[in-house]
Amino acid sequence: MCGIVGYVGPQDAAPILIEGLGRLEYRGYDSAGVAIGSKAGLKVRKVSGRVADLAAELPARFKGSPGIGHTRWATHGEPTPENAHPHTDMAGRIAVVHNGIIENADELRAKLAADGVEFTSQTDTETVAHLVAAAFQSGAADLEQAVRQALRQVVGAYGLAVLDVEHPDRIVVARNGSPVLLGVGEKEMFVASDVAALIGYTRQVVYLDDGELATITPNGYRTFTLDDRSTAKSPSTIDWDVVGAEIGDNAHFLIKEINEQPRTIERALRGRLDERFDTAHLGGLNLTVREAREIRRVKILGCGTACYAGELGAQLIEDLARVPATSEAASEFRYRNPVVEPDTLYVAVSQSGETIDTLAAVQELQRKGGRVIGIVNVVGSTIARQVDGGIYLHAGPEMSVAATKSFTSTVVAFALLALHLGRIRDLSPSEGRRIIAGLNALPAQVTEILEQEATIAEVAKEIAQSNSVMFVGRRRGWPVAREGAQKLKEVSYVHAEAYPSAELKHGPLALISPEMPTVAVVPDDDLLDKNTSTLSEIKARKGPVVALAHRELPAELADRTIVVPRNEPELDSVLLSIPLQLLAYHAAVALGRDVDKPRNLAKSVTVE
Repeated sequence: MCGIVGYVGPQDAAPILIEGLGRLEYRGYDSAGVAIGSKAGLKVRKVSGRVADLAAELPARFKGSPGIGHTRWATHGEPTPENAHPHTDMAGRIAVVHNGIIENADELRAKLAADGVEFTSQTDTETVAHLVAAAFQSGAADLEQAVRQALRQVVGAYGLAVLDVEHPDRIVVARNGSPVLLGVGEKEMFVASDVAALIGYTRQVVYLDDGELATITPNGYRTFTLDDRSTAKSPSTIDWDVVGAEIGDNAHFLIKEINEQPRTIERALRGRLDERFDTAHLGGLNLTVREAREIRRVKILGCGTACYAGELGAQLIEDLARVPATSEAASEFRYRNPVVEPDTLYVAVSQSGETIDTLAAVQELQRKGGRVIGIVNVVGSTIARQVDGGIYLHAGPEMSVAATKSFTSTVVAFALLALHLGRIRDLSPSEGRRIIAGLNALPAQVTEILEQEATIAEVAKEIAQSNSVMFVGRRRGWPVAREGAQKLKEVSYVHAEAYPSAELKHGPLALISPEMPTVAVVPDDDLLDKNTSTLSEIKARKGPVVALAHRELPAELADRTIVVPRNEPELDSVLLSIPLQLLAYHAAVALGRDVDKPRNLAKSVTVE
């Protein structure tokens, strides 16, 4: 959840660290800090607040290299400057930044305090700085040896970077359960917890695996293990560009990314539609035709928005491939001793590819012999490297905490997977052509919806005045309703709950009143009559209704209708989700919220 940036090379580190930390603001944080090595010693500045506040605190002569920086999300101790990273040893020689949680921190603190160490923070991370200093005192020959000696005493998850002013040509980094990657430049090197921090500086990155460390110097890098065995790591090329990570003329990243969806859907489809055989070409699955035909069940795992996209994916797979499919929260899956079946295909969904709960589920499945593929946005991320195959979204950087373009691209990826499996099985060529035509139509139809932004913004201002909002939908509309409620909660802080429409009369109908608006997903499908009956029940109790429908609904059913173009029934969910993104965004704007960085939330949840 927190962010790490490091630099070693001929340039002054501070501007690079500040820019990199700024690119990681979307991850969520409440304090920030940097440490620079210089001829005058270690320079440290820390603030509780934003990266902009940190930048304002830096003196004009805050120069030097190497440097490390951090944005912290408070775990051990309140968000104060004392608890912000980097943390140093008592002599001011060692500086450490750290993501993760050190589980035996209390034990380590007690031991260090008994040896005379005085702590200046409440954090678990400070123990690492003192452990590294103690390693030098006990005879460690260099920074690498000191860090390895320190980490042998640590239990828990960490992604960390260590700077030593007496070794000014290097930074040592380590990973165990929290992402760390290296950036390879010309006579300079970078380190970060997220590839977004390096955009604009390099496209060559090296991903560390759990249990690996690395030393970076201006001339290159070396990767190795805790017992100092060298590991061979080659750089990968990232395909994100600077423009994708810049806000441009947009008021927020969220609205920028909502508006990018026609292009991101096109990218998700590019090169994957095989119109000759009316199927989808997905070479990255690493599944032979025989293996695909032997699949008897599909289990989808994700968290939050990824889980809701998985629910739509499960319906697509059942509809098109006629294979039983379900979606489950990855955060719960690994705790219930799941039955892992050899003829089940498991699908892990994660925009970042670093979601800790999803990664742990993947590892549990693979320990039990399960076949796991991934649907991931970030090339080279941990889950992407861990799984047996998969589908990249190619949606580009998603900087806002609230997922939008990755959600729609994930549903499109599931449509491709369902089409691929369906054509291997019993889906006819004519049905394959129908789905391909629907997929090709999506970008233009999304554009058509985005052109209604002003009208949707008016509806959002009305919604924003409510204390609570109910979302309802049936079948494919139910996951869309869940995602709509999630978006509204995330960015506007308006309480919202989603229910299957048929469940209203089983309890939630008691909540309906003139003060409780309902947002209803009402596609013009074979359940239209049942859906309009639900609206009648709500209106009879004087509940305001906003409907998403394929045509204008009469006033006795809905106070406001947002008309969405019709696609194939299996694909309508992609289009129905777009107005709900705009609704949440404009409600948040109307309420003056920090749209891209909602309180208490982070983009990539990498600690439990």
